[in-house]
Amino acid sequence: MKRHLLSAADLSRDDAELVLRTAAELRELADRPIKKLPALRGRTVVNLFFEDSTRTRISFEAAAKRLSADVINFAAKGSSLSKGESLKDTALTLEAMGADAVVVRHGASGAPHRLAHSGWVRSSVVNAGDGTHEHPTQALLDAFTMSRHLGTGPKGSLDGRRVAIVGDVLHSRVARSNALLLNTLGAEVTLVAPPTLFPVGVESWPVEISYDLDAVIPKADAVMMLRVQRERMSGGFFPTAREYSRRYGLDGRRMATLQDHTIVMHPGPMVRGMEITADVADADRSVIVEQVTNGVAVRMAVLYLLLGGSEPAVGGEE
Repeated sequence: MKRHLLSAADLSRDDAELVLRTAAELRELADRPIKKLPALRGRTVVNLFFEDSTRTRISFEAAAKRLSADVINFAAKGSSLSKGESLKDTALTLEAMGADAVVVRHGASGAPHRLAHSGWVRSSVVNAGDGTHEHPTQALLDAFTMSRHLGTGPKGSLDGRRVAIVGDVLHSRVARSNALLLNTLGAEVTLVAPPTLFPVGVESWPVEISYDLDAVIPKADAVMMLRVQRERMSGGFFPTAREYSRRYGLDGRRMATLQDHTIVMHPGPMVRGMEITADVADADRSVIVEQVTNGVAVRMAVLYLLLGGSEPAVGGEE
């Protein structure tokens, strides 16, 4: 792997499969009474969050601690950042603290790239979500979850699997990272949304595009619903919430059209009743809670491979 993880495009197929194999070994720790490994003892991981995100921050914190790393949580609110300190000054402070890895979430697209390539820090930088750009570890945990349920062969290959990603693609860093990574892993991705919720340039992504949810989901092996990100919207992207839900929400009627093996996913947080109904979110084919558990294992794998070494963390090769 490269020194940083900034984009799903940074990962070759071999890199991605190494992360998924390592995560599979580390996932077994979740079922043990003692969940810690000494792999990163003496290393320091800083969670640098300029945006609120309880789920992702706690997931990275749990991942680092289970590898025995020291963790520093650095939230923008209540810190010097809220007083006007620049990203550069913050980076220099982290460097002075001896951070080995910096996990960055930022509202501005490209901020983790700036940090990684500025020369301000020697640590590895992990993008935990930047603006509407990317969220590569979410894509990895989604691919890992899919491989556990849909993978074929000893490596859990996703070759030829059909994945529908539905909803607010325009504002979704998850959609972009998943489109890139799943294509790398051989899956076929279709994005489904109203025309107003596709970004400019989506035609260049390695995906199919559809406006018709009912035509796409019966053929899908995995259906991933995206939250409508109202906090990023300044205009009317669809007539009403009810109209959006009627055309692009996953309810019991639509779930009945899915294949028997098809799984339902959501990166969270969910808006129940908007993009997904409660009965679908809680159904047996829903793997939404499992995605959270898998997220810790995948982030452990990423931190281990960036800071520890290129071999799987537990045991031999396979």
